[in-house]
Amino acid sequence: MDKVNSSVVSEFVLLGLSSSQELQLFFFVFFSVLYVIIVLGNLLIIITVTSDNSLHSPMYFLLGNLSFVDICQASFATPKMIVDFLSEHKTISFNGCIAQIFFIHLFTGGEMVLLVSMAYDRYVAICKPLHYVVIMSQRTCTVLVIVSWAVGLVHTLSQLSFTVTLPFCGPNVVDSFFCDLPRVTKLACLDSYIIEILIVVNSGILSVSTFSLLVGSYIIILVTVWFKSSAAMAKAFSTLAAHITVVILFFGPCIFIYVWPFTTYPVDKLLAIFYTVFTPILNPIIYTLRNRDMKAAMRNIMTYYLRPKKISEIPLAVRSSLY
Repeated sequence: MDKVNSSVVSEFVLLGLSSSQELQLFFFVFFSVLYVIIVLGNLLIIITVTSDNSLHSPMYFLLGNLSFVDICQASFATPKMIVDFLSEHKTISFNGCIAQIFFIHLFTGGEMVLLVSMAYDRYVAICKPLHYVVIMSQRTCTVLVIVSWAVGLVHTLSQLSFTVTLPFCGPNVVDSFFCDLPRVTKLACLDSYIIEILIVVNSGILSVSTFSLLVGSYIIILVTVWFKSSAAMAKAFSTLAAHITVVILFFGPCIFIYVWPFTTYPVDKLLAIFYTVFTPILNPIIYTLRNRDMKAAMRNIMTYYLRPKKISEIPLAVRSSLY
């Protein structure tokens, strides 16, 4: 804590995505629309899963939790990035910077494990269908969600322990739209080589291991289905191809940025957009719009709440006030 107290940097300057005024106005509109779509789309999934009894199954329970994490993932930095597009001075306090580092690793770490849990659910459903109800019980699903948050918390606290004690006594310009850990670490007033090694070990173990588990589960599923029939193989491949696309878009930038943090590149900012904005908007599309049950449940809910009510469907107390 003495090192924290010796830090003279009280705020960091965020350079954002671009210094062009025209581009910033475009980005403001573009990312504002994306953020609204992310929040509304994922909220619709959560409401649909919780309100429709036909969707009270392990797959949709995990999907609802993924949507909640996606809202959190998109909200830790995107609103400030949108506001900064209209601001001449893009700054963030030291505590705010530490908070962003905490939440980004909490949500990304949790989402990695949650994606593995969803892949495990599909593996059990396809490879062990007779034991699915027993294996994927409500208790198992709850434990999987708790484990995902626990892993995310342990991951972010360990990353934060490397950062919060660093002395920041001079440079305070972060070439990104949020406090990216590799870039913030390089601003410390000491040799950050050992810290970067610890970041590599921490992030590398989590991202590479979960990515390997995901790829392994997809391969096992495809091999299992391949022995059943060519039609089932084609259907499974069509579904898993979309899932694998999301996994690559989410894990690729994370692995590139955090497993090799010794050198930062301008493309890092673009890659960070993928797992903070694009992945939260892709998950509802991939996991929902390609699912007939989910689309039918959404239509039912939207029809129920948006269609005009008949007099007989209006509560008695409300009907009395109309006359």
